[in-house]
Amino acid sequence: MAVFFDKKIGVLGSSEYGGEIKFYKFFLIPLLILIILGGIGFYFYKLDTQSAVTYGGILALVGLLVMFLVFRIFTLNYRIRTENREFKNIILNFDDALIVYDREFRILFFNPAAERLFNIRVSEVLGRVITPQDAGQIGWKLFTQVIFPTLAPTVINRSKSGQYPQVIDLSFDGPEVDFRVTTMPVTDEGGNLLGFMKTISDRTREQFLLRSKSEFVTVASHQLRGPITNVNWALESLSQDKNLDENSKTLVQNALVAGQLLLKIIEDLINVAKIEEGRFGYTFEPTDLIDFINKILTNVLPQAKRAGIKIYFDRPGEPLPEVMTNQDKLSVVFYNFLDNAIRYNVQNGEVVVKVEKLPDQPFIQVSIKDTGIGIPQIELKKMFMKFFRAENAIKFQTEGSGLGLYINKNIVAAHGGKVWAESEENRGTTFFFTLPTDRSVIPVEEVAQEE
Repeated sequence: MAVFFDKKIGVLGSSEYGGEIKFYKFFLIPLLILIILGGIGFYFYKLDTQSAVTYGGILALVGLLVMFLVFRIFTLNYRIRTENREFKNIILNFDDALIVYDREFRILFFNPAAERLFNIRVSEVLGRVITPQDAGQIGWKLFTQVIFPTLAPTVINRSKSGQYPQVIDLSFDGPEVDFRVTTMPVTDEGGNLLGFMKTISDRTREQFLLRSKSEFVTVASHQLRGPITNVNWALESLSQDKNLDENSKTLVQNALVAGQLLLKIIEDLINVAKIEEGRFGYTFEPTDLIDFINKILTNVLPQAKRAGIKIYFDRPGEPLPEVMTNQDKLSVVFYNFLDNAIRYNVQNGEVVVKVEKLPDQPFIQVSIKDTGIGIPQIELKKMFMKFFRAENAIKFQTEGSGLGLYINKNIVAAHGGKVWAESEENRGTTFFFTLPTDRSVIPVEEVAQEE
């Protein structure tokens, strides 16, 4: 079905059924022809009564068939025109800006929302070929940068390169605005590229609110971290006082545990704010993963012993290639996974950490398997969402922020890997994540994350 542009009303439509069907042209004219044919037959052939009846019946059947076909065509045409009007109303009242341009960047369509967003009249832009040089003209800079995103100050890709629809987030300064731009190709029936269609969503207010919330969380967390650290330091000093009786020591120890938990929540909130703003900060360096994990497990071992949990390291049979990691951030991933594996385990349970090179893939896979309470299947897909905690986990351990796995997911993604989980309720959980051995897989730059 070919696509055309109506310059009078500025909407897209279908050219398959072009033109308005006039009912009288398709009904009255064929009827008149039948009457003339009937008259000719009676006049020239002097038909007898029986032949006249037969001839008249045939003409009547033909007339009925013509009337039926005309009615069907008229109904179809009416339905198409009605649908086109509805389509036009939808497009003209679309909240997002909609732009269509051909392969030469000639603007073919510009809806009212686009006029309001860019402060450009449709009469000024229709038929105009847009070039990167237009960014230097007064009033055309923002629009040109949307058409040519490489000119924009900040570009964040939300879809894979070469795949459609292409979704990108654009941010601009002076004035400060944020757009989400979705680009789709326009093709003919043969698949030949005719041009592109862009929808632009104005996310300025939404992003402002998100930044405000993030800034509040960051400031509040930083303000709380100092006093809580001082309180914890005082509690640690008190816990070592030999003059305290047993009840006082227990009270101080419980307060210290609560203070440490509160400090971890504060640190998690700060980390989440930085991750979502795309400023968590990554510096990658070659890492011997086996040696790195050994150090992590050594640090975690005292916590595991206190909880009555055994930890095992299933080493690979062959040497592993070095991976590029941010060791501080990757430590957070291991500590979060291991902390969950210990806290939600059963008495005398086990935790097994396994590392292996994936065959025919440029990835090393790490798994942390426990023998704990498990995760209900209905909640498994939500495990890496911000603030989410499974119902059985809340009953088992009331403390927790639901931020650790969300942080892990984003740190692994920033390394170019993926994270997932397998679980059976009351039988244990295995968390998996991958790290690339090919440096080209690691994202070139850190971007703001969305849940």
